[in-house]
Amino acid sequence: MQKTIFITGASTGLGKATAKLFQSKGWNVIATMRNPEKETELSQLENVTLLPLDVTNTEQIKNAVTTSIALHPIDVVFNNAGYGLMGALEALSDEQILKQVNTNLLGVIRVTHAFIPHFREKKSGLFISTTSMGGLLGFPLNSIYHATKFGIEGWSESMSFELGLHNIGIKTVAPGGIATDFLDRSLDRSSHPAYKDLDDKLFGLVEAMMQNAATAEQIAGVVYEAATDGKDQVRYVAGDDAKAMYARRLEIGSEESRKEIRKQILGE
Repeated sequence: MQKTIFITGASTGLGKATAKLFQSKGWNVIATMRNPEKETELSQLENVTLLPLDVTNTEQIKNAVTTSIALHPIDVVFNNAGYGLMGALEALSDEQILKQVNTNLLGVIRVTHAFIPHFREKKSGLFISTTSMGGLLGFPLNSIYHATKFGIEGWSESMSFELGLHNIGIKTVAPGGIATDFLDRSLDRSSHPAYKDLDDKLFGLVEAMMQNAATAEQIAGVVYEAATDGKDQVRYVAGDDAKAMYARRLEIGSEESRKEIRKQILGE
């Protein structure tokens, strides 16, 4: 029987690459995005349905979930919508902080909440959420982004127990850099004069990191693996850069890792 995946944030980058990969593997794909009328590539593919969804809009979530379940029984929900907020906390407005938490953390929780009854009725289903290396270790000037990604990691681990009672899985995919237009399109950057040198240095390092980043297609392959391997495993670290950083953190411990990052970035 043909399986179905529901994807948020499918208009670009990892979301779009994942939609294309699953479609090529014979799945039904429900690809959601804020402006589906602008999408020209996915709309041409067989067995792909486009739906409007802003994960900060509870009414749209309800409508998208109801419409999707009426089309096909859903097997996998891929929570991928999100963006990056970079800057010292002092530089951020309350509006920016709320937008980041609303999209990256509450959006994931809301979409998951809406699908649980469907999965419980089916006695099966899987949630996968895009986190980040930023959900496993912290870098300067990304505190609110880290708060959301660490949040999803901890929330997913906790959810695995209650969902497991009903044969429902939950997983995270934590990539490092992904070679997309993320820096131009999905990064909200705010500066404060008190942190200017660190800001300039860090942004330069991020740009350099993106030169060695995994492709969206490579990370989509990890999402497919997580969706189909049947493993009782919550966390999938994706991409060579993320694997190396995570392995180093596990090797030397979180405090030494923090000091090492500080030395690399601040030269202390």
